[in-house]
Amino acid sequence: MSHYADPTDSKYTKVYKEQTPAMLKAFIDFDQAVFASEGPELSLKVRQLIAVAVAITTQCPYCIEAHTKDALAAGATEAEIAESAWVSTAIRAGGGYTHGRMALKFADHEHTA
Repeated sequence: MSHYADPTDSKYTKVYKEQTPAMLKAFIDFDQAVFASEGPELSLKVRQLIAVAVAITTQCPYCIEAHTKDALAAGATEAEIAESAWVSTAIRAGGGYTHGRMALKFADHEHTA
């Protein structure tokens, strides 16, 4: 294997189709409901911008590509995509900050134990 993310990786979807078709259908139905053109409260553009930020946070290249394209198709601008990326970056950095505090807490516990 030369690298992890490869455009041909989608060929492995057949395993899901063959081995777990009910779970795959449930996932597809759920995904389609979440990203339906009309949502109960949030516009499709906002939902796709949230998806872009989450995809960046989870670092899924396939999700970043798909949801960026879908956000643009839903009317998002490059500026909105950029802002979503910064929101993701802030959340990810905040996680590092708070996990650092957790490490300090564990260190403190070891010193007092």
